[in-house]
Amino acid sequence: MNKILLILFGLFPSLSFAASGYESIDLTSHAAGYIALILFVIAYLFVMAEEFTHFRKSKPVILVAGVIWAIIGWVYASNGIPHAAEAAVRHNFLEFAELFLFLLVAMTYIESMRERLVFDKLKVWLISRGFSYRQLFWLTGILAFFMSPIADNLTTALVMGAVVLSVGAGNARFISIGFVNIVVAANAGGAFSPFGDITTLMVWQKGLVDFQQFFVLFVPSVVNYLIPAAIMHFAIKNEKPNATVEKIDIKTGGILITFMFLLTIATAVSFHNFLYLPPAMGMMTGLGYLMIVSYFVKRQDSSEENSERFNIFTMVSRAEWDTLLFFFGVIVSVGGLGFMGYLALVSEAMYVELGATYANVLVGILSAIVDNIPVMFAVLTMTPDMSLGQWLLVTLTAGVGGSLLSIGSAAGVALMGQSKGYYTFVSHLKWIWAIALGYGASILTHLWINSALFDVPI
Repeated sequence: MNKILLILFGLFPSLSFAASGYESIDLTSHAAGYIALILFVIAYLFVMAEEFTHFRKSKPVILVAGVIWAIIGWVYASNGIPHAAEAAVRHNFLEFAELFLFLLVAMTYIESMRERLVFDKLKVWLISRGFSYRQLFWLTGILAFFMSPIADNLTTALVMGAVVLSVGAGNARFISIGFVNIVVAANAGGAFSPFGDITTLMVWQKGLVDFQQFFVLFVPSVVNYLIPAAIMHFAIKNEKPNATVEKIDIKTGGILITFMFLLTIATAVSFHNFLYLPPAMGMMTGLGYLMIVSYFVKRQDSSEENSERFNIFTMVSRAEWDTLLFFFGVIVSVGGLGFMGYLALVSEAMYVELGATYANVLVGILSAIVDNIPVMFAVLTMTPDMSLGQWLLVTLTAGVGGSLLSIGSAAGVALMGQSKGYYTFVSHLKWIWAIALGYGASILTHLWINSALFDVPI
């Protein structure tokens, strides 16, 4: 029981990369360590209760981040070695800065495409085709699977969720099952791309898996989606929804901005693979593309009557700032816990005693409870000695394991808020057995078709 508690505490959000090369003090059995750990757990309980309290998740973790490092600073200053703590927290700032800039650019592009009605156009096209509920079930799922690797699983879930809500008006069963299908598809699709989820992005930026190597997870990801989808297919009646006559045209520059987004992704990949620069540098260059294009889009808007002018800085302001600041609190506060020595204990309990394969499967299960992003952050911080195949396994399990429960991923949490009561924790839980079959089958598929990678060192 003690080992299980230790694993659960240690797998809360983490990306510390504690300052190697500097003298540190083991505080895992010190009063300061206990206080820091308790404060962080309390803060994370507030994060998990956000759906009910509406208390933004960034607020408690940012406060606790400051308190934890104040405790560390006091202990180290009292022992006459303040610069070790200073170096550690600066390293945390650097890690956050790279993640922040990357996500800020991606979010700005998504908001720009949303404002130009690119996603609304897709939604109306699907609704107006006259598909049956079963056909829409598969279309929204497949689109979510292939859209997620580019647009991220959260955005994908929101767009496809809007489609399901529109066509399923009055059909609560279709909406409920359709949302489960979208969550599974978006998470599975995001697992084989560096851009599909924050977890894969962090693994890529850390340099543990190359860009092209993620795509060996494509077949396991397909298996993960298809098995529960095939089971849920039979729970939907083969009826047709009422057709719609709504008409939406993409605003000026929408197609060009979409193309610029794809070019920005290519730039980030090129900067990392060929120039050995951080992907965030490529993304910031891509933001430059968008800012130049936005000038001409804005001029075109001003020449059209009754047109709201496009403003790039408005798009920046619409980024998910609560999420970005939450990551700051996560990285810095658990960076402090890692610096105190807690993650070394967790790494020993999981990857030494259980073994890499069982530990990585457990990571996926825990990600359904704690959320996949913090779980992967913890693994990256512990940096266990694993082969390429094992790093790909934990990337897969952390990505798709979040589908087991509605609270296990950003996609699921977002759709619970969007569904107007049709999609809930309980409605998702009814299909956990089918999702678990897909989870297990995807792991076995990876172990089988990518077995040669388990002998490839990082």
